[in-house]
Formats: sequence, structure tokens, C-alpha cells
Amino acid sequence: MTQPTDIRAERLSTALSLAASGLPVLPLRAGKVPFGNCPTCAKNACGGRPNMKTPGSCTCPHPCHGWAAATTDPRVINSTPWARAWREAAGVAYHPGGAGLTVVDLDNAEAIAWARASLPATRTVATTRGEHWIYRGAMQGANGVRSGVDIKSTMAYARWLGPGTGAMAPLPDVVRALTVREPTTVRPLAVTVPAPLGGGECPHRTPTYLDRGIAMAEQRITEARETVHSTVYRTFLAVLSTHGRCGCLTEAHTARLFTAAQAKGESPRHCTDAWTNALTTLGLSHV
Repeated sequence: MTQPTDIRAERLSTALSLAASGLPVLPLRAGKVPFGNCPTCAKNACGGRPNMKTPGSCTCPHPCHGWAAATTDPRVINSTPWARAWREAAGVAYHPGGAGLTVVDLDNAEAIAWARASLPATRTVATTRGEHWIYRGAMQGANGVRSGVDIKSTMAYARWLGPGTGAMAPLPDVVRALTVREPTTVRPLAVTVPAPLGGGECPHRTPTYLDRGIAMAEQRITEARETVHSTVYRTFLAVLSTHGRCGCLTEAHTARLFTAAQAKGESPRHCTDAWTNALTTLGLSHV
């Protein structure tokens, strides 16, 4: 929905002011979400994100790629490709990590009470349902680090809701510790597969082939953005269909695959079930 001219001008003015102060900004549409990628950049077909200092980054002039579109360049903010977004924008967001900041997003009264008891005082901004506590220092953003608490920093955006009150404190270790996961204990499944014909020699001729296949499988699991369980099963199935009959898979290879799957949230039981189902599908489970 196109916003009235005075509201549009106010949001654009806010964005330019924030950018001048060093906060990378981007427009938000209704629902507090960024504008979607343009057709050229849909599903990351362009091969990168704008404003990222990496080879092959997208140079699309539109506000694409969510948080990565945030910029401090007034020429971009005022550009024609961004004009439609500002006409429809429901708010202004900023990329805290891009300015060396971290926002602890407290979504309810219980989360606020925890912060007051556990975190050092810092700049506070009131939100619709809670508060943003803003610290100097950047870290990896993460949602749901505890009940009602999200971390907005690198690879994330936060709504601009005003300058807030209080002096900004350095990012404390207690906040950094919120995103540290306990090490996962991997229990790889001992796999027994039929001996190959021809004396047991691997038909792939070289261990490098297997190592490369395992590395590609790990990458496929790690890069899964949705349907993780299905991706894990299909990946296990692909590995076993290629290497399951030659006797070259070891527990170390299985552990690498299980570790990648558990890092994406799969439980040891889910890993074992996916592996067993893949064996059954390929007719290898009778051994």
C-alpha cells in the first residue's frame, strides 16, 4: 500500500539521518519484513548479496537480499530503484552488526525482567511488546536464544523505533554466551555393508573420490535452509548408493555426516533413522 506523502518523506528523512550517523538502513514493508528480491535476484540467482565485501557480490540497485541491502550511501537510499520501496514502506530498519552494534530484543515482560537481573544496563528502546537493549560490539545474530529473547547483530536487522534512553554499554560476555551451543555428542551408527564382488577392492580406485563425496554431502546438509530432515535422508541415500556396496565407508565418514546433520538440529535418533531408512531403500539393511 502506498503511504501518504508526508509519512513517506518522514521515513526517507529518518533513513538518511541514520545513514549519516553510520547506521546502514533499509526499508521495511508491512509485517516488519524486508522487501523481497527482484526477479533477477530471486532465489539468489544473482549469486550474492549487495554491499557485502566478497567476490561476486550482487550489484542489484534494488533493496534486495533483506538485511544485506542495508546501506549508508545516500545515493542508493535516494535512488529511483529504492523509490517504490519507500512509497510502500511501513517502517525503517537498520543492520546493527554493520554499525558494530548488537540489539538484545526482549519480547515480553518475563524477558525484560531476566535482562534487568542478568545484563548490564545500556541504551534501551521501547518496542510494541517489549524493549531493545543496544550494546557496542557486534556478534552473530540468533533468534530464540532463550524464551522471548532474540539477538540482532550481524546478518540481521532491527526496526528503528527511536534513539532510546541511557548510555550505550560495551557488549558483555553474558550476551555473547547466549549463542554458544553445548557440544553435540555424535553417536555414529556402525554400518555393515555387503562385501563387493572382485575381492573387496574399491571400484572408485582412490580414497580422494570418497573424501570429496563426503565433503560435498556435508556441504549439502550444512546449506539446507528448509526441509532439513528430508535433505539429510536424501544425502545419506546418495552417499550410500555410491559408496554403500564397496566397503570403503568407515565410522569416521559416518560421524562426519552425522555431525553435519546434528549441527542443523537433527537429533542422533533422527540421524540413525535416516541412515537406516536409506540402507533399507537400497537393500543394504539385511546384512
